[in-house]
This record gives sequence, structure tokens and C-alpha cells, in this order.
Amino acid sequence: MDLKAETQINRRREEFPTLASGIHLLSHSLGPVPRAARESLLAYYEAWEHHTSEDAWAASWWELSQQVGDRVARILGGTPGSVQIQPNASIALASVASCFDFASTTRNKVVTSALDFPSMEYIWEAQRNLGAQVEIVASPDGIIVPLENILAAIDDTTSLVAMSHASFQSSYRVDAKAIVAHAHNVGARVLFDVYQSAGAVELDASVWEVDFLIGGTIKWLCGGPACGYLYVRPELQRELHPRLTGWVAHDAPFDFAHSPMRYARSIRRFAQGTPSIPALYSALPGLQILEEVGVKTIASESRRRTEWMIEFALEQGWKINSPRDLSQRGGSVMIDVNDGPAMVDRLAERKVFVDCRPGVGVRISPHFFNVDEEVEEAMLVLRDLLS
Repeated sequence: MDLKAETQINRRREEFPTLASGIHLLSHSLGPVPRAARESLLAYYEAWEHHTSEDAWAASWWELSQQVGDRVARILGGTPGSVQIQPNASIALASVASCFDFASTTRNKVVTSALDFPSMEYIWEAQRNLGAQVEIVASPDGIIVPLENILAAIDDTTSLVAMSHASFQSSYRVDAKAIVAHAHNVGARVLFDVYQSAGAVELDASVWEVDFLIGGTIKWLCGGPACGYLYVRPELQRELHPRLTGWVAHDAPFDFAHSPMRYARSIRRFAQGTPSIPALYSALPGLQILEEVGVKTIASESRRRTEWMIEFALEQGWKINSPRDLSQRGGSVMIDVNDGPAMVDRLAERKVFVDCRPGVGVRISPHFFNVDEEVEEAMLVLRDLLS
């Protein structure tokens, strides 16, 4: 069977040197490095080297977090001033958790999902010691979490709903709009981990009216292991006072004032200490490329290809560990195999680069820079190996 007609877009393949080494289907794990990242990091070096003749902080570094944050906001469907860059997604989540005082209220439930990334589970487990009542909504099959079960768990004791928008384990994508509407109706806030969806599917933070989004640049955003990020709904920002904080979050950081803390009257109140400037430089080229290609185009290509991959797999009689329903799926397809690590190695020997997770099988993720011939070849190689 053939893929439907390939969309004619500029895939920018010349911008990614890694693509010369084989078929890269690893965007759920580590996106390929943009060629321009080398120049961007050299620009950081130049600014540092000449800091004494031109103050790098004043010239560019101090504003860089906001500039990168605003680029991320556009991908998330948010507005300028809604994203604060973070060291990583775990710190972003911990920053949000630090805004809540679970011990002093009966509204202390946190609703999570069994398909969330382990970092989320670890952080919420730690909040139990601070009064949080954590309810983990189970998955009946390890692939989906039924929407009705999520909604049933959200009640007037719920303080926060915090779960993956698209699961790292199965690529299951929750109904964000329905969850936010129900949660807000009972007075709860909502946080989605969009690490596995931002840059692969269309997000609409403003329309959803979601309170928080967290994620990072390492995967679909082609930014490497550089930055995490935290989106906070603009109308909510000044209501919150994160206890996980630092001098950059102060309203007048260069006053170097003693406590008590006076939070910035902007998204910067969710910052902590000195930002990692080289990380910001390394994230910029990937964000620029995604913006130029367009998330709408990328998402359309992802839907077309993952749909074909699943149809191909089902024709072979393979078990799929991802949702069959397109509206419930992110940008990855999980195919069951007996020995995931061994299959990953055998595919790599054939220059097909994927990975695996326990109980899931191989994870395969085409991105905008892949051509159809690569996706087809990867699936044919997998068929040869499985036979």
C-alpha cells in the first residue's frame, strides 16, 4: 500500500546534518540538531568573549529568556508574555506545585494519569507529604485513559488536574478542551505536560483556557537537551506566588533587595536563578525552523503518516500499542515486538533509528523533515526483521 500523496513543503533537510546518517524517526526522544545551532552557539561564545567591551547581559542576554519564551508561546497557541523558560520540565512542574498549599484546604486533590511520564509521578508523590491527595486515573489497557474516567475524578475537592497531553508510553492524547471546561466548572486548575505534543500537533492554549503547560525543547522542537518551559495563563499569573523561586523572579532583581519577596508583575515571576544562556542560544534555531514550516503543516503531515503506518502494521497482523483513533493520538506510533532493545539495535544496523519502552515495543515518530520514502523504507525494514 502506498502513502497518500505527499504534501509539497520545504522540509529543510539541508538544515539537519544528522539526516545523512540514516532514517531519523526519533523526534519523540531527541530531535536532530539544526546546522544553525553551531553558529548560534558560536554567537554565544563571541558575546561572552567580548563581554568587557559590550555588556552581554545588557545587550542581549537578559531579554533572551523572554524572546525564546515568546517563540515557544506561538507554538503552544499562547500569547506573548505567557511562557517562562525553565531549566527543565521537572522544575517547571515543581514551580507550579509550589504555588499550592495543599495542607491548608479541603480542596487538596491532584488528579493525574497512569500514562504520565515518571517525573510527574515522583513530584506528585512528594507533594503527598505536604497535604496533597493524589488520585491516579488508571488505564485499562496501557494505551488510553478513558475521558469519562478522567472527568469523574475531577470534583469540588480537586485543586489541580495535572497529566500528559500526549503520553510518552502510548502516544495517547487527551481531550484538552473537555478536561479544562469540566475542571474550571468545579473550580480546579489544569496543567498539561505537552512534551510529546508541542511541535507535532496543533495546540491552542488560549482557546482551551488551560492554566499551565510544561515541556521542553529536546524532542519535536529540535532544540536539544537545552530548555524546559512553563506556560501560565495570562489572567492567572499575578494570582500565584511560587515558593520555588529566585532572584530573577523579583520585580526589581537588580535592586538585590532582601526578603520579603516582591514578585515580578509578569511571567518572569515563575523564573528562579540565573538562566542558562548557552541553552537559550542552542534552542533558537530549531524554534525558528518550526515556526517557518508551521505547526499546522507539521501536524497534518504527522496525521497522514502515522495513519498510514498503523494501517500498514495492521495489514501485517502486528499489535499496535497506540490509539487507533486519530483524534486520540500524538505524533508517535508504538508497535509491539518481543524484545524492544534488540529490535532497536537491529533497526539501527539497517540505518533506521527508533527507540523502545518497556511493555510498549518500538516507538516510531516521523517529523516534517522526513520524506515518505524514508517512512515506507523503515516499515519495510521492520517487516523484514519481524518475519
